[in-house]
Amino acid sequence: MNSATMILDQALGLSAIERANIAEKILFSLDSPDPKIDSFWAKEADARVEAYQKGEIETIPAEEVFAKYRRK
Repeated sequence: MNSATMILDQALGLSAIERANIAEKILFSLDSPDPKIDSFWAKEADARVEAYQKGEIETIPAEEVFAKYRRK
């Protein structure tokens, strides 16, 4: 049995709250910012706001978007 399997077996024996806390910490440990990706998304967001302000793109009300996915 490898270390990961042993740790998983031990974690599964914990309470739901303890498992949720561990899962949250593991997920956060995987999120390491990448300045290149952050810069790309900042430029993309700025471009989309500018296009909206110039009337080059339309928006869709959030309720309409959510309704579309509630139907499925």
